[in-house]
Amino acid sequence: MARNDDWLAQVREETLEPDLPICDSHHHLWDHYEEFVAERYLMDDIRRDVTCGHNIVSTIFIECGTMYRADGPEEMRVVGETEFANGIAAMAASGLYGRTKVAAGIIGTADLTMGSDVGRVLDAQIAAGNGRFRGIRYGAGWDPYPGLVRTRTLPKPHLLLDETFRRGVAELAPHRLVLEGLCRHPQLSEMTDLARALPDTTIVLNHFGCPIRIGPYADRLDEVFANWKGDIAELATCPNIVAKLGGLNMVYNGFGWEKRPKPPTSDELLAATRPWYEFTIEQFRPDRCLFESNFPVDMVSCSYNILWNSFKKLTTGYTAGERAAMFHDTAARVYRL
Repeated sequence: MARNDDWLAQVREETLEPDLPICDSHHHLWDHYEEFVAERYLMDDIRRDVTCGHNIVSTIFIECGTMYRADGPEEMRVVGETEFANGIAAMAASGLYGRTKVAAGIIGTADLTMGSDVGRVLDAQIAAGNGRFRGIRYGAGWDPYPGLVRTRTLPKPHLLLDETFRRGVAELAPHRLVLEGLCRHPQLSEMTDLARALPDTTIVLNHFGCPIRIGPYADRLDEVFANWKGDIAELATCPNIVAKLGGLNMVYNGFGWEKRPKPPTSDELLAATRPWYEFTIEQFRPDRCLFESNFPVDMVSCSYNILWNSFKKLTTGYTAGERAAMFHDTAARVYRL
């Protein structure tokens, strides 16, 4: 149960196109996370969401700093998260919890600032994933605005340009792993530089580059959007980048849904966020785009059913093949499901 369940329950909709196959390419699992609206999000919790009516055939677990080992070498403690996620995946694979293959792919973490030494951590992660481990996310998001929740890794400015960090990223491709690219929107040009420096590394851009629309950015939203568009267009010229479509409903995205008496309908959600989606799809094309829920983080603003309804309404003008790519096939290809 999330703390805002009663609030979310005020807006209900019939599920649109319930047979359309979906891979939810980005969600988390955790317990004892008091800073989020859902302190607990384990098998029973995600099962409630993925069985709400949409045809969620598989999901990708994304690292979130949970269930690290309590002891052992510091750099290896992160492997505990993969062991945990793989346990949930094994539960899902039993069929006892429905048809959805939860955590069919697992993205963990490793300290990429170790440089080439990170290879031994990657080997341990791959072993712990039991055939499901697909990549690394290391938070590089930095911004001088002190009102933002600090990135868990406490990265230094311009980390994406750091040579030691890049030597760590360079270890991913030989291990057949992707990099989940997590930054703030002012860092998108640095993500482009990284992609060009390591063309053999597949980079999955998270959450549109995490546009900040609060604090010092709140009174210059047109400027933020214009700058973001230029950076996204340049990033899309890198063939080794794919873009996740989602993760725009966090508090720092500045839409303010969490402050309203009622949560948004799918039409309201789409009206507010459509320009971000349409521009990204236009630049990357559907075969390099993949929808994500970012649950339970985005649960602060909307329900799972409402979110996927908004995605389906967004894509009514695309061909069946383009929609299949964005809802399922791109994720299945990138994460080798």
